[in-house]
Amino acid sequence: MEGMSGWLWKATLMEIPNKHHSPPKCSVILWVLAIANLWIMCSSSTQKQVLMPGFSASEMDYIDNDGKFLLSNGSVFGFGFVTISVSDSTSYILAVVHLATTSIVWSANANSPVSHSDNFVFDKDGNAYLQSGGSTVWTANISGKGATSMQLLDTGNLLVFGKDGSSPLWQSFSHPTDTLLSGQNFVEGMSLVSHSNAQNMTYTLQIKSGDMLLYAGLQMPQPYWSALQDNRMIIDKNGNNNIYSANLSSGSWSFYDQSGLLQSQLVIAQQQGDANTTLAAVLGDDGLINFYRLQSVNGKSALPITVPQDSCDMPAHCKPYSICNSGTGCQCPSALSSYANCDPGIISPCNTKDKFQLVQLDSGVGYVGTRFTSPVPKTNLTGCKNACMGNCSCIAVFFDQSSGNCFLFDQIGSLQQKDGGKSSFASFIKVSSGNRGTGQGGSDNGRLTIVIVVIIVGTLAVIGVLVYVGFCIYRRSHHTPSHDAGSSEDDGFLQTISGAPTRYTYRELQDATNNFSDKLGQGGFGSVYLGTLPDGSRIAVKKLEGIGQGKKEFRSEVTIIGSIHHIHLVKLRGFCAEGAHRLLAYEYMAKGSLDRWIFQRNNDSSLLDWDTRFNIALGTAKGLAYLHQDCESKIIHCDIKPENVLLDDNFLAKVSDFGLAKLMTREQSHVFTTLRGTRGYLAPEWITNYAISEKSDVYSYGMVLLEIISGRKSYDPVEGSEKAHFPSYAFKKLEEGDLRDISDSKLKYKDQDNRVEMAIKVALWCIQEDFYQRPSMSKVVQMLEGVCDVPQPPISSHIGYRLYTNAFKSSSEEGTSSGMSDYNSDALLSAVRLSGPR
Repeated sequence: MEGMSGWLWKATLMEIPNKHHSPPKCSVILWVLAIANLWIMCSSSTQKQVLMPGFSASEMDYIDNDGKFLLSNGSVFGFGFVTISVSDSTSYILAVVHLATTSIVWSANANSPVSHSDNFVFDKDGNAYLQSGGSTVWTANISGKGATSMQLLDTGNLLVFGKDGSSPLWQSFSHPTDTLLSGQNFVEGMSLVSHSNAQNMTYTLQIKSGDMLLYAGLQMPQPYWSALQDNRMIIDKNGNNNIYSANLSSGSWSFYDQSGLLQSQLVIAQQQGDANTTLAAVLGDDGLINFYRLQSVNGKSALPITVPQDSCDMPAHCKPYSICNSGTGCQCPSALSSYANCDPGIISPCNTKDKFQLVQLDSGVGYVGTRFTSPVPKTNLTGCKNACMGNCSCIAVFFDQSSGNCFLFDQIGSLQQKDGGKSSFASFIKVSSGNRGTGQGGSDNGRLTIVIVVIIVGTLAVIGVLVYVGFCIYRRSHHTPSHDAGSSEDDGFLQTISGAPTRYTYRELQDATNNFSDKLGQGGFGSVYLGTLPDGSRIAVKKLEGIGQGKKEFRSEVTIIGSIHHIHLVKLRGFCAEGAHRLLAYEYMAKGSLDRWIFQRNNDSSLLDWDTRFNIALGTAKGLAYLHQDCESKIIHCDIKPENVLLDDNFLAKVSDFGLAKLMTREQSHVFTTLRGTRGYLAPEWITNYAISEKSDVYSYGMVLLEIISGRKSYDPVEGSEKAHFPSYAFKKLEEGDLRDISDSKLKYKDQDNRVEMAIKVALWCIQEDFYQRPSMSKVVQMLEGVCDVPQPPISSHIGYRLYTNAFKSSSEEGTSSGMSDYNSDALLSAVRLSGPR
């Protein structure tokens, strides 16, 4: 076509000036042909909304339109050629793209890119296909079925219609790649497949046998997530737990049986967004399904939920045999540390004459595959190990000591250690009985060498022990510093902590903080300084400056936060217990504490919008729900306040400062303890000498939630007498049916946003004086997420206000705290603790 066009233009230009060269009639004909050719060229590069049979296009033909030749009616989506990556601008895939965000939502040749001159063809026979170098890279396989047109809808669905024009002959929604969109029905028989990652691993989503499952592409595909097992699912009471299809709509991922009856839902978004919002679920090359909003105005935004919830809940997050520990990365089990790359080297134990043995892995190590594999017949631990040793293909065995179930595996991915290593599994890996580190049996000379080395090492060890004992006896009789007892006591105590964080020397933290030069703030038991570790990561170092109770707080904080991991709890990177020095190193939270952002009176630039405030409130609630319900020992924080809610770069909320926390067993519903916490956030049971429970944290959270909503402190004498004690004012407004005066007057939010009223009601439920009426924190999360309705809270009396007034007065008289007049002092709000025997 290009050659013919050029010839026609040249011929025309030659004919016009030379009127004697040919008759005028020929010149007219050539002019007509040239104009027709120009029209064909222009029309072929114009983007269309309907393709007819006989159409073909390459990326080069539509280079001025970024390779897109078909648009949806509202120009929301486009179909055409796109580059596969920023670094490779010469390889293209044929794809459907969300134009505003450039997100690829469907592709024909994800793993077989083509060049800029290769053609997409919608031929006269009605088939659609992609050609490269004379071979077919992709085809819709609809040749001879009477296709009449191809269209792209504003939903992102690419369709080929037949003569009747009603039901499509082919549609992209029926052939998903790695993305599902709003309204796209994902049914049994379809597959969602991720792109290959650096380890050549792919992940697959399928519906099988009444359940939706995610598989990792090991030698034999291995499931690692099940919709029926996800505890975040809201189960429909009329359902039968039999999934046949799934659909993204109205902020939820909904699951249906074959008759179309709703079975369950996973809430992924609290509000839908604007009218042009498209929800997308993308299976990434890391094995996680992430959810996004694709919007024409606000672009692409990630939603704070993934499937599965924890990246360690998959067998390929780390290398095979390595332990994935949520929040701390991958590590080799101590039993395999002598093997190169943590690999025992067993390839096919059934085809070798080597002898094998089972080595036990670290305490609490399990495997996600046990949730999807049938156990062998009931047995004890010895029988379970014998079953593996008697099966040559078995390379790993996991025994659940709580249920007696035994699981055998002939392939293994990465292991996992959850809940601080408190799993009930006893886990074993099969290794060669020969030389460790090679996975092969050694020669007799090798064995002799090992024996000699063992004897020498053993002798040296005995000598070393005797020298050390003698040194200790000498030291004890000649030198006993005053802090030695406490130091050794702490050392022995800290050594018992399961999965304790990194232990730093005082010099290491002194260097990291530039000799404690950059002070971030002052807490109840010491100052906090900014530091930088050798790897470049920033930390916040709390230097405990008090004696006695500060030491008790140090033990408490290392014990509690060192054994728990949650996205909404501040991570303890490490600690220092050296002589009299007690320091805690946390992950650095760039935005500081919540009080800096919600109590600003004259700084509109730092005013948090309603979406951010709501997400902070929800994140804080999730962190507390984890402490109360998901830890082995129930943890009551005892000091929830805005100063102890920290914010990262993205205003993600994390609960901090566990120095006053109280542990409770699962059997305990209440406990008596010394009075602890910060006034203004203490539940009435603290003041009235009643036993406290996790509901005391709920009360404190309710106070914080009210402050987030109102942008002011719960007690502020600067306000008028009616508003001074804000909880009383809030209840009064609730009784009057007027909730607008409760929210921050500077906040702007849509009238139809019912989250404001919902959050106010939740806060007033949380600060009920009768702790039996307060909801649990998990119930608070459900109410804030819109999973369940929030009923009208009962009107509370003013006894709480009087209790606080009396408590503050008595504290003032005893000299332990200030009176109401200085209650608004920032120093008191951040540091004053009310303590005394209970």
